[in-house]
Amino acid sequence: MMTTLAIDCGGGGIKASVLDDAGTMRTRPLRVPTPYPLPTALFVKTLLDLGGRLPTADRVTVGMPGMLRHGVVVATPHYVTRAGPRTRPDPELVAEWSGFDVRSALTDAFGLPTLVLNDAEVHGAGVVAGTGLELVLTLGTGLGCALFDGGRLAPHLELSQAPVRWRMSYDTYIGEHERRRLGDAFWSRRVRGVVDGLRPVFLWDRLYLGGGNSRLVRPEQVARMGDDVVVVPNSAGILGGVRAWEMGSRRP
Repeated sequence: MMTTLAIDCGGGGIKASVLDDAGTMRTRPLRVPTPYPLPTALFVKTLLDLGGRLPTADRVTVGMPGMLRHGVVVATPHYVTRAGPRTRPDPELVAEWSGFDVRSALTDAFGLPTLVLNDAEVHGAGVVAGTGLELVLTLGTGLGCALFDGGRLAPHLELSQAPVRWRMSYDTYIGEHERRRLGDAFWSRRVRGVVDGLRPVFLWDRLYLGGGNSRLVRPEQVARMGDDVVVVPNSAGILGGVRAWEMGSRRP
């Protein structure tokens, strides 16, 4: 049986569990707060320490925020700040993270084959049906995005950094900070507005809303989004750790 250490790295916390080859958790997930400031060496050590508290595995899947290409960081939004999300980026951390080959670093640290993708892509691998055009949006510290066509993972788009209104990006417009400021009812209407605005852009067959805040979208707003929108549990960010190996290898 192939076992996978699946690690879901967020802006506020890092969660991990070990999965069997069917994607079933073999142990309860562990969570630690994301430390800040977070140089790359501390990131690797944090994941290695977390994995050391779990049963041994045959391979590792890591999902993390930002734009990654072939396991190399192009840009990451939170880990380049000194005090966490919505704080000022540190130029030294920006330079350190840019071009960081996180896949190679983690492969060497764990001594295991390691797959590193955007966290929304791993989340999506845990929920998509594999037919038609499927978009995954994760609601948490910010907004995550992953697109699948017939179960094939498309090149990553940092939709979160696109402007939406009032000089705000999607990351800030429907992120955790705005949810707390607005309250769940008004924030839920804002999420529905984003979904309505993106529908003619993607023309998806199905949209999945995941991430830790998806459960906070009010049911009446979900109902108004239409039958092509499905709310999925945040646990998919870990459970996708097995299917991500197949889907990640099928990226164009």
